[in-house]
Amino acid sequence: MFNKVLIANRSEIAVRVIQACRELGVPTVAIFSEPDKDSKHVQMATEAWQLEGQPAKVYLDAGQILDIAKRAGADAVHPGYGFLSENSDFARACLDAGIKFIGPAPEVILKMGSKIESRRVMEAAGVPVVPGTINPVKTAEEVKSLGEKYGYPIAIKASAGGGGRGLRVVRKVEEVDNALAGAQREGASYFGSDEVYVEKYLDHPRHIEVQILADEHGNIVHLYERDCSSQRRHQKLLEETPATRLDKDLRERLLASAIKGAKALGYSSAGTVECMVSGNDFYFLEVNTRIQVEHPISEATTGIDIVKEQILVAAGHKLSFTQDEIIQRGHAIECRINAEDPAKNFLPSPGTLSRWELPAHPWVRIDTACYPGYSVLPFYDSLLAKLVVWGRTREEAINRTKVALNNFKIEGVQTTIPFHLAMLDDPNFQAGEIYTTYVEQDLMKRIKLTSTALKPAEIKDASGVPTLAERTDTRSFEVGVNQKVFKVAVTELVDPAKVAVGASRVAAAATTPAGPRTATMGKAETRTRTVGGGSASAPGEIKSTMHGLVKEVLVELGTYVKAGQKVIIFEAMKMESDLVADKDGKVKEVKVKAGQTVDAHALLILIGE
Repeated sequence: MFNKVLIANRSEIAVRVIQACRELGVPTVAIFSEPDKDSKHVQMATEAWQLEGQPAKVYLDAGQILDIAKRAGADAVHPGYGFLSENSDFARACLDAGIKFIGPAPEVILKMGSKIESRRVMEAAGVPVVPGTINPVKTAEEVKSLGEKYGYPIAIKASAGGGGRGLRVVRKVEEVDNALAGAQREGASYFGSDEVYVEKYLDHPRHIEVQILADEHGNIVHLYERDCSSQRRHQKLLEETPATRLDKDLRERLLASAIKGAKALGYSSAGTVECMVSGNDFYFLEVNTRIQVEHPISEATTGIDIVKEQILVAAGHKLSFTQDEIIQRGHAIECRINAEDPAKNFLPSPGTLSRWELPAHPWVRIDTACYPGYSVLPFYDSLLAKLVVWGRTREEAINRTKVALNNFKIEGVQTTIPFHLAMLDDPNFQAGEIYTTYVEQDLMKRIKLTSTALKPAEIKDASGVPTLAERTDTRSFEVGVNQKVFKVAVTELVDPAKVAVGASRVAAAATTPAGPRTATMGKAETRTRTVGGGSASAPGEIKSTMHGLVKEVLVELGTYVKAGQKVIIFEAMKMESDLVADKDGKVKEVKVKAGQTVDAHALLILIGE
C-alpha cells in the first residue's frame, strides 16, 4: 500500500478521496489555492500545501503540484475528476518521477483523450460508433459537405473535449461558421487543442454510461449502467441507476461492449464508457479515464467502494470481487446541487452559505465539502453537493429524493433544488421518457421557477451573536512555511471573570453598526461577515455578472447593435454564456479584450444612442 497520497484536486472529490484513504490507513496531502485555504479538504487531510499563483489556474499547474508531491514525500497522486485527471502528460510526469498516478496508463489516457483516436480504437474492437469523421476537419466547407452527407443535425466536437465542452450542434447550414469557430475556441481554451471532428447528431437520444473497474492483472468488471439523460448545456443534472425502460437485450449488449472496449484498451483503474442510446441501438460516445462525478449511485446499488478499489488496484492489488459477485440492488438517484439559479437559465450564483442544513435519513448520502459560512468561489465549478438517495424501487427512490430535497436547507446562494423537485414531479421523467435535450427543449418551457430570496451571510451562535467561529478551550492555528501548512493547537489559561467581561464586550461590539470587524473574546475570535450586492446597470452599460473571463468580444467601437444582440462571450464558474445588448445603439466604448479577467460588475461595453 502507498505511504502517502497527494490529492491533486479540491472540494467534494478531494474530501471523497481522503475518506477512502482514511479507511485504508493512508496519510493524505491536500493542495489548495489561497481562496481555498478554509476548505474542508484542507481541514481533513493529514497535511496541506498551498499552491502559488492565480486561483483559477493553480490546480492545473502540473509542475508545481508534482514538486509538492516530491517535497511532501507522496508516493502516489489521485487526480479526482476534472483539472489534471485526464492529462496524459501529467500522468507520465508522475510515473517518470517515481510517483504512482492513480488512474489508467498515460498511453490509454492519451488515446481516449482524443475523440478521433477513441473512435478508431472502438471501431476496431467492434463497439458501435456514431457515423462521423475519423480525421479532423478544419474548414467550414468541409463541415458543410459532411452536413450534406450525414444530413442535419450534425455535431462539431473538440477532439480533446469532454463533458459537453467544445461541442456545437448544427441544425442548418447557416449555423456552420459560428459553430465551428465556437467548438475550436472552446477546444483550444479548455483542452489546449482546436482540433475538431464531425459526426451525425442523434436527436432525442438517451445518455447511458457503464461504470467499469479493472486491475493491472487483466481483470475487468462492470458495475452496471447509469442513465445521465437529464442535462442542460450537455452538463448532467440528475443521474440514476439502473436505467429505466432499457430493453434487457440492449442492456446486455451495452454492458458487454463496455467490457470489450476496456479490454481492447488494456484498461486498468476506474473508468466509464459513455454511449448514446437511440431506439434499440447504442453508439459509443467516449471513455472517461477517471472517477465520475456520479459514481456514488453505482456504489449505493452494488455496495462497492469504487474510490477505495481504485486506490487498491493502483497499489497492485487484484480486484476484490468477480463479475458474478456483483449484484445490483434497488434504485439510486443523484441530484447535483449546484450554486445556480434555474429561474435565470442556470446562472451561476457564487456567495457565502448563511444556512446549510443537510437532510438526515437512513437512505440518503451526501457528498460535499460545504459547511455554514462556506464561500462558493467564482473561480471553480458550481457544485455544492451530490445528494444520493436509494430506494427499493424507482418509485420509492423518486419519492425519497423529493423528501430529502425538501429537507435540504440552503441560504446565501441560489441552488438547483427547485429544478430537481420540478424534474422529479414531471410525468415524462416519472415514465422514464426523457432524452439529453429534454430539459432545455421541453421541461424548462413548461415549468415556472422563481429565484429564492437570498439572506445575508451571517451565522449566529447560541446567544444570537453573529459568528463564524465557536469558542473552544483550545485554539487552532494554521501556519504556512514554504507553502506547507502546519496545524498548531494552543491552550490558553484565562481568568473566567475576564472571559465573561470579554464576552459582554463582544456582544456590545457586534451590535454596533460599524460594519464587519474582528473582536477578541478572551481565547476566541468572533467574526461577522457581510455580502455586498452589485447595483443594477444603466441602459447601455454591459457589465460582468461576476468575476470571470472575457472569451470573445463580438463587436467593435462604432458598431451599431440591436437589443438582444450578442456582444461578448463570457465565462464564469466553468460556464460559458452570452452577454447581449439591452438597447439599440452604437458602441461608444469597449473596455475589455478577449482573454481578459474581470471582476464582478465591471463595465465591459458602453452602448450609446
